[in-house]
Amino acid sequence: MSAIFCHFNFNVLDLKRSVEFYDKALGLREARRVEGDGFTLVYLTDGVTPFELELTYLFDRKERYDLGEDEFHLAMRVKDYKAAHALHEKMGCVCFENTEMGLYFIEDPDGYWIEILPEI
Repeated sequence: MSAIFCHFNFNVLDLKRSVEFYDKALGLREARRVEGDGFTLVYLTDGVTPFELELTYLFDRKERYDLGEDEFHLAMRVKDYKAAHALHEKMGCVCFENTEMGLYFIEDPDGYWIEILPEI
């Protein structure tokens, strides 16, 4: 048996705000949208890899999602690490830095953490 990665899901409370955040912070664009009875799914792409981030918006959900202890995260590599860091500082979304390891984390509007790494 063999499997390949397809997508990862984040549940969001404000779909428009989340789509705008991921566009501005990481350049992720909407690849497609699925409208259902009581929900909307938006699949974001980096335009390079086949991996997608699925944003799930449940119409009736009003309370924040329990994200545990922030021990899980999505990781992204950026071509210009210094420029990305400056943008994220300006946006006010940097939530943790580890300069020794050369990485930092940003937090999306729903509290999900995204690790930012320099390109290899």
